[in-house]
Amino acid sequence: MSVHTPQIQASPPLPEPVLRRLRDVFPPGRLYTDPADRLAYGYDNSKRMAMPQAVVLAQSHEDVVAVVAICNEFSVPLVVRGRGTNTTGATVPIHGGVVLSLERMNRILRVMPGDRLLECEAGVLNGDVQAEAAKYGLFWAPDPTSLAYSTVGGNLGCCAGGPRAVKYGTARDNVLGLRAVTGAGDSIKTGCTTTKGVVGYDLTRLLVGSEGTLAIITEATLKLLPRPQQVKTVRACYADVKSAAEAVARVMNQPQTPSALEFMDGDAVRLAEDYQPTGIPLGTGALLLMEVDGSDASVDAALQAVCAAASGPGLIELRTAANAAETEALWACRKALSPSLRKIAPKKVNEDVCVPVTRIPELVEGLAALSRRHGIRIVNFGHAGNGNLHTNLLADPDDPAQMQAVQACLGDVFRLVLALEGTLSGEHGVGIEKRDYVGWEIAEATLGVMRAIKRTLDPRGILNPGKALPGI
Repeated sequence: MSVHTPQIQASPPLPEPVLRRLRDVFPPGRLYTDPADRLAYGYDNSKRMAMPQAVVLAQSHEDVVAVVAICNEFSVPLVVRGRGTNTTGATVPIHGGVVLSLERMNRILRVMPGDRLLECEAGVLNGDVQAEAAKYGLFWAPDPTSLAYSTVGGNLGCCAGGPRAVKYGTARDNVLGLRAVTGAGDSIKTGCTTTKGVVGYDLTRLLVGSEGTLAIITEATLKLLPRPQQVKTVRACYADVKSAAEAVARVMNQPQTPSALEFMDGDAVRLAEDYQPTGIPLGTGALLLMEVDGSDASVDAALQAVCAAASGPGLIELRTAANAAETEALWACRKALSPSLRKIAPKKVNEDVCVPVTRIPELVEGLAALSRRHGIRIVNFGHAGNGNLHTNLLADPDDPAQMQAVQACLGDVFRLVLALEGTLSGEHGVGIEKRDYVGWEIAEATLGVMRAIKRTLDPRGILNPGKALPGI
């Protein structure tokens, strides 16, 4: 995430011919042109802001086709949006144009429990999918922190994950097919309703994670999974980060995969404890929160295997929850972390870098060295089972010297991650914030192929311009 000061970027009105065409299709309650109405659609959780020239609220796939046709005819930028929970500026209309909100496309179309799938429109909330699937003893794997208010389309757009991704995969691994509209205005269907299928190119996986730059997803066929009979939680406290990081590698190098494996470094633990004391032992330099799930017959064996792997040098305490209340108590420290960070650093730089699990010890040691070198406080937590750490750079936004140091430190963080064979984003996407660093990870020849795909699906370049890739 780049360092910036939020501000509203003004946009001139749309040309009258464009507005006239939009008014012909969309009544006033679904077409916003007043600045007071447009403002709410000009920012997302990145805190960036830019005013769209118009906002359209679609209610059907056909509405999306109509908007794309108009914007394509007049070469007007078009940014699709769910609920704006992303942190990378991916839904900020930096070039003005039209913001297309899918919040009213919120229908679950059908559930086929025997085939373990659910079809829905892109504006359905993740939490609503979970509630519907639960009626049949099923669930959808992606569980981002924002699941109560983020949409399926948004989850697919940035390939969201969450704690359960360590065992069950991310959004890309749990979608069977899509209905979408390309930037050229073509309606396409990708994938199928079976978990096996190799006919044609895999456009489903191409569109998932593309942040609305290739096509606008309107409907999705989601792969559901059976809910486990039992879930058990364990918290392991370590004397130092190195011991915890090495324990992660041990846990992930044995047959029983945890359904969640969360990491907090010592700084994160102290911040959370200051915000809300949760009984973490004194001297804790890092902790792991782990869950295992399965059948009544198998879950205890899985728990024993994970606990055995977590035991080792530097372990201070290993606690297993006996009931729901104890589970909540063990998770309390992790849940207190985000509020504590918002309190002390409302403008923190939050990255979601990812490295191979076996390189986590090198990553955390390298981040500590960068913190000392740049004089920047770095707090780390996240989904360690995937090697996906949320690295938070904390600084005073009113101190120009510190803000310059943050920018330099951020570049060194990215260089460290790539040197460890990692990636710059595990689940938040690229948006604006990491766009200019993409060339550090992806070779120019590969970027050329990606730009060619963009030109094929979006020949006028109207879909979410300036996002995801440099030079598009």
